[in-house]
Amino acid sequence: MLTMVGYCWLCHQTLKYRFHGICRYCLKHLPYLRQVCHHCALPIEQLTLTCGRCLQTPPYWHNLVAITPYIPPLSKLIQQYKFKKIPQIAFILARLFLLYWQQGYRQQRWRKPDIIIAIPLHHGKHWQRGFNQASLMATQLAYWLGCQYQINSITRTRATLPQTQLSAKKRIQNLSNAFRIKKTFQDCHIAVLDDVITTGTTMNEVAKLLISAGANSVQAWAICRTL
Repeated sequence: MLTMVGYCWLCHQTLKYRFHGICRYCLKHLPYLRQVCHHCALPIEQLTLTCGRCLQTPPYWHNLVAITPYIPPLSKLIQQYKFKKIPQIAFILARLFLLYWQQGYRQQRWRKPDIIIAIPLHHGKHWQRGFNQASLMATQLAYWLGCQYQINSITRTRATLPQTQLSAKKRIQNLSNAFRIKKTFQDCHIAVLDDVITTGTTMNEVAKLLISAGANSVQAWAICRTL
């Protein structure tokens, strides 16, 4: 298993603080999402409250927090994390998200959740990969933020086709009844974490279930957003 303790995961230069994982230069020069809708994190011409897409078809979540588009360097780091099975990258990505989230929180762009939930994997995919990439990050973020982390409160009841292979209509059909919620979330503010949000179909299905279970608000959290 590859380890990079003491070196930046992005530029491979020596770190001043060994556990940070990403150096200050790389952190400063990430292609952050800036001119985007606060609701869906897709590009807009003017920083209005809600874009036309969300006004026409609002998602069930209340706002989407993502760091960068799904492009290098973070897209490559996520691919290493998931497909080369390097679970220690979870700490690096979680810390990166925390720094970005704290900045927006200080600017009152979003609120602190009561509960953090990870998008669940089907048990077959979990066994194959050996870990749930979203769950490892969510556990760390919940610890740092002093939130509850609830595992298995939502489960994936069946294996689904990879969403990247499907049209928008078939993505919705693919996820129909694919998740089951096991408890109520009356008056809770919840954040749901995934590594990457593409069309948002998976996140929207989970947010819909949480709202139907009584959640006051749902935030969609991700490391990257596909534009």
